[in-house]
Amino acid sequence: MKLATFNINGIKARIEALPAWLTAAQPDVVCLQEIKSVDDAFPRETFEALGYQVETHGQKSFNGVAILSKLPLEDVTRGLPGDDSDEQARWIEATVIGRRAVRVCGLYLPNGNPAPGPKYDYKLAWMARMEARARALLALEEPVVFCGDYNVIPQDEDAAKPDQWTTDALALPQSRSAFRRLLALGLTDAFRARHSEAGHYTFWDYQAGAWERNNGIRIDHLLLSPQAADLLTNTQIDKQVRAGDKPSDHVPIWVDLDC
Repeated sequence: MKLATFNINGIKARIEALPAWLTAAQPDVVCLQEIKSVDDAFPRETFEALGYQVETHGQKSFNGVAILSKLPLEDVTRGLPGDDSDEQARWIEATVIGRRAVRVCGLYLPNGNPAPGPKYDYKLAWMARMEARARALLALEEPVVFCGDYNVIPQDEDAAKPDQWTTDALALPQSRSAFRRLLALGLTDAFRARHSEAGHYTFWDYQAGAWERNNGIRIDHLLLSPQAADLLTNTQIDKQVRAGDKPSDHVPIWVDLDC
C-alpha cells in the first residue's frame, strides 16, 4: 500500500498539478490538506475518473482535508475529538481495506503564529487533543498512520537555516516537545526511520527564492503505530513536484506498507 500526504494549498489552484502527480506516482491512498473548499465544491469527478474514492472535510476558503483512495474506505469520521466548539476542518479518519486494514488519520495541524498568542494556544491545545486521540487508537494495537502537515519542524536538521525559525511557532520548544510526546507514545517518524541525514525538506516558501536556494523545512510527516512501522518498506519525498507548473509550496511525502 503506497500512502501519501500532500498539502496542496488550494484544490482550485492545483486542479492540473494534482492529477498529474497522481497519474505519475500512482499512490493507493492520499491525504490532502488545505483543500480550501467546501465539500460540495470539491471537484471529486476529476479524481473519481482516476479511480479514487473521495472523502472530504471541507471549509470555505481555509483549511480543509480529504482522503483519496483506490482501496475501499470504511468508518470515515471527520473532526478531531476533544472540543465540540472547534469548527476548523483539520482532521479526517478512515479505515483503508487492503490485504490488511489500516486506520489512516489525515491532519492539518494549526500553524500557531504569531506566538505567543491565542493562535499558538490553539495549536498546543490541538496537539494535546491529537495526543489523546493517538493514545486511543494505539490502544487498539492495529496499524495506524497519522499523516499530514504538522506545521512542526521537529529538530534543527529539518531546516536548511534553523536560526531563521527560533522564534517561529513551527520550531518553538513547546511545539517540538508536543511532537516528541507523540513519538514517546510509540509512534515512528517514518521518514526519519529510513533517512537520518539532514537536508530533506517538504516545504519551500514562495518568497525570497526559497526553492531556488533550497531553503526548505520538513514539516509534513507520517507517524506510524508499531503495527504499521513493522510493515514499512520504503518512504520518500517527491521533491521534484515543487519544480512543476503552478506548484504548491509543499511536496508529497509517502510510505510503502506491506499490506
